[in-house]
Amino acid sequence: MAKKKNIVAIVGRPNVGKSTLFNRLAKRRKAIVNNMPGVTRDRIYHKITLPDGKIANLVDTGGLEPSTDDYILSQMKTQTLKGIEEADVIIMMVDGNAGLTAMDEEVADVLRKSGKDVIVAVNKVDLKGAKENIVDFYSLGFENYVSISAEHGTGVYQLLEAISPYLDKIEEDEKVEEEIKISIIGKPNVGKSSLLNRIIGEERALVSDLAGTTRDSVDAVFKYNGKTYRIIDTAGIRKKKKVKNFVEKISVLLAQKNILRSDVVLMLIDSTSDTTLLDANIAGFAHNNYKNVIIVFNKWDLVEKDTDTVKKYEAALKQRMKFLDYAPVVFISAKTGQRVKRLFKIIDEVMEQATKEIKTSELNKFLEEVARKHKAPPVRKKPFKMYYITQTGILPQTFTIFTNSQYPPHFSYERYLENQLRERFDLKNVPIKLIFRRK
Repeated sequence: MAKKKNIVAIVGRPNVGKSTLFNRLAKRRKAIVNNMPGVTRDRIYHKITLPDGKIANLVDTGGLEPSTDDYILSQMKTQTLKGIEEADVIIMMVDGNAGLTAMDEEVADVLRKSGKDVIVAVNKVDLKGAKENIVDFYSLGFENYVSISAEHGTGVYQLLEAISPYLDKIEEDEKVEEEIKISIIGKPNVGKSSLLNRIIGEERALVSDLAGTTRDSVDAVFKYNGKTYRIIDTAGIRKKKKVKNFVEKISVLLAQKNILRSDVVLMLIDSTSDTTLLDANIAGFAHNNYKNVIIVFNKWDLVEKDTDTVKKYEAALKQRMKFLDYAPVVFISAKTGQRVKRLFKIIDEVMEQATKEIKTSELNKFLEEVARKHKAPPVRKKPFKMYYITQTGILPQTFTIFTNSQYPPHFSYERYLENQLRERFDLKNVPIKLIFRRK
């Protein structure tokens, strides 16, 4: 008998509090919470520990509407059914305040046909009148019922205890495997979800031609060539004036948050349209936070090419994003798979540079040479002297230079030092952070 993966899926009709419970159990705001039906569209994963020490993989799914002709809702249904299929146990959430509905009965019918173990979580029991409605849900015919308030945490411990008997004891690996964390960023509808699906080989993220389809961020962990990667498909970032509602504002914040927790950022640009100021602003957020950026021109299969096409694109990119002149550039098609595998070679090369450790003795020899070659200009009419340099961090590559001034040198000289460091120590494709400190 195959060992369980301890996957616990939270399933229910829209707007019963699934994402609120997910965030409560995950102890972090990973899924967007709003009282608008259909906010969660993709499957969101998080590892949790149960009261008895068992490890469970929690899955938040989109609202399940078994009978719908709406395209987005039918895609949500497909994602939810995949979540049900892979689950070892299912939490069926219902709204105790609203009482039993016809849609609850349809969801229950889908779950019964799946043959999976189901625990019914009657939510919102803290609201007036909810307790009187609980008895109605027994007509669904399941064995286990737990009354909870996902918002306030009432009954959540008892829910975890009810889940535990259906799961196996999984011993966590003694050695924590290192992951390379990658985020996919860019404007809406440039192919971020398509790229994620192409990479992991399954329809994990919902794909549509409608801009703004992805709202949550969807993590996928996988192995390639013996290395473990965690890839994040972030919601498309829009111009501020176009971010009209609460959900999209939160999506932008989550996207920025995921950029901050990434090791490598894939900046997707639509090859079929001009590089815009918004593209530059999005990439600039990653650059300003010293993230390792790879510029990815997607939809390359749709571009008519000649011998100078690549040079023209690179020239236009340099004009718009001069600050990212160190970032590698690759032209791909997420739809056809063209050059997608090459991305991982570039990611590995970037990570090798970003984590390289350099001896202090080599750095100080370097500093002496570059200072002799190009003397630093005065700072505030006083001579600027650099005494020594040391590497004080990786990811990003960080170097602290001790000087005779409380002020940094002119930005042009700082740029000179960065370029010299890149050339000397083979850091050509990564950002460099320089810290100047008075001795």
